[in-house]
Amino acid sequence: MQFKPYNHTEAALNERIGLILNEEKKKGNEKEALCTIFQSIDFTTLEAFDNEEKIDDFCAKALAFPKETPHLSVPAICIYSPFIRQAKQLLAGSNIRVATVACAFPSGMMPFDLKVNEVEYCVNEGADEVDMVISRGTFLAGRYDEVFDEIKTIKATCGDKARLKVILETGELKTVENIRKASELAILAGADFIKTSTGKVPVAATPLAAIVMIDTIKEYYEATGKRVGFKPAGGMKTPDDALTYYYLVRNILGNDWLNPSLFRVGTSRLANLILEQIK
Repeated sequence: MQFKPYNHTEAALNERIGLILNEEKKKGNEKEALCTIFQSIDFTTLEAFDNEEKIDDFCAKALAFPKETPHLSVPAICIYSPFIRQAKQLLAGSNIRVATVACAFPSGMMPFDLKVNEVEYCVNEGADEVDMVISRGTFLAGRYDEVFDEIKTIKATCGDKARLKVILETGELKTVENIRKASELAILAGADFIKTSTGKVPVAATPLAAIVMIDTIKEYYEATGKRVGFKPAGGMKTPDDALTYYYLVRNILGNDWLNPSLFRVGTSRLANLILEQIK
């Protein structure tokens, strides 16, 4: 398909975001919204000091959430690839999926054949989801076909075994035009989700980046009938920050998107705060 021109300024989009948030907050149901957000959290540890003992504790914590608050569980954990097999064993029998990051996360700086090998390893280890990061340097150089082909090949490598989330790293793309173009490329190349950020750069998820990505998802759905998921990640410091993305999705894409198959949130540090508000 051919996307329509997206001629919106930052000022106009920010004004629209303000209007949407005012409208959505008037509807109330904040507790219900927080429950949905919690059940959409990719519970994540991506630290250089992660080890087998930490993954044991991390998986135990993920499994404990439904015991603390009945019927509330995270849909997935996200970890580095050396721990996929361990996590799969620890989470066996639960509904918690194992996601991992790939393609030289977070920089994207790796020869392409090695990226493919990395994803093959992740899938063979049992990853249910792969969060790949695009090559921003390639994108910003204007070599869009290379970025498209890379995503398409990684999607084919995932096959039917793993869902693919494509991280745009919108804080480094910076402009509305770049975020829109990267969203289009990722969707057309077969992404199951488009994701704002790695969480490893100073500017992570923002409402401005989110509305551009959500608009692109909506246009694609209206043209093809195919649904693509959305994941804001990084930069959320309070439950209200997470609610902002929930409200944007609800207003633009509708309630059909407010489930873990189409909406995920990268805000692990807020998990306990959100649970406290729900309680």
